[in-house]
Amino acid sequence: MEIKELSFAYKHRAPIINGITTEFQKGKITTIIGPNGSGKSTLLGLMARNYIPQAGKIIVEGRQLQQLKAKELAKLLAVVHQQNEAPYDLTVERLVAYGRLPYRHMFSQETEEDREAIDWALEVTKLAKLRRQRLHELSGGQKQRAWIAMALAQKTSVLFLDEPTTYLDIFYQIELLELVKELNETYGLTIVMVLHDVNQAVRYSDEIKVVKDGSIIAEGAPEDVMTVELMKQVYDVKAIIRRDEETGMYIVPIAVKA
Repeated sequence: MEIKELSFAYKHRAPIINGITTEFQKGKITTIIGPNGSGKSTLLGLMARNYIPQAGKIIVEGRQLQQLKAKELAKLLAVVHQQNEAPYDLTVERLVAYGRLPYRHMFSQETEEDREAIDWALEVTKLAKLRRQRLHELSGGQKQRAWIAMALAQKTSVLFLDEPTTYLDIFYQIELLELVKELNETYGLTIVMVLHDVNQAVRYSDEIKVVKDGSIIAEGAPEDVMTVELMKQVYDVKAIIRRDEETGMYIVPIAVKA
């Protein structure tokens, strides 16, 4: 996916995305980070066609995003939003089945291909035994995996995740990010996600893009991008950066207003 000179502003407000040009590598995990209000979720929303840019282009598989029909786009990329809503008594299996809608025609019956995709998505997300459970009976982590399973049932090569660990305790955060890593390594999915936690971004990303004031101010491999100077510039904190043989690089913020 390529982005060229992308700009966007909410109605009657100052621009929140300012002429961004960048590229997302196929088959990699890319994480967008930045302070609150920096534009990171808005950038992902533009890439998912939730918003229409005032200027610039987004290119997917050689075609402009705005030129794709809804079903065409849904076969190319899947999105899991930060907050998701569905009828509380909906079963996990029924929710996941909605991921097959791009492949269905009005009044058409579920096909063998649909059933295989649904079963696969449930197995990958470790929800097969919970397929008959209703959403309100699930834990927060299980619900988030159910929404990811629905996205996987679309059988796309690209997956967008907007702050997928928000509202989850640390156990479910790690469980979900390990699932993201497995989806990338085992199935070759291109994954773009927005995260708040810089250490999670460092650990689970091939590439990081740092957004501040609507612009990408740094991008590249975590070990190249995440520096003491960048933590000062972006988050206004003093930090210590360490490298551990088992866990890799990690960042320890130690003071505000550095």
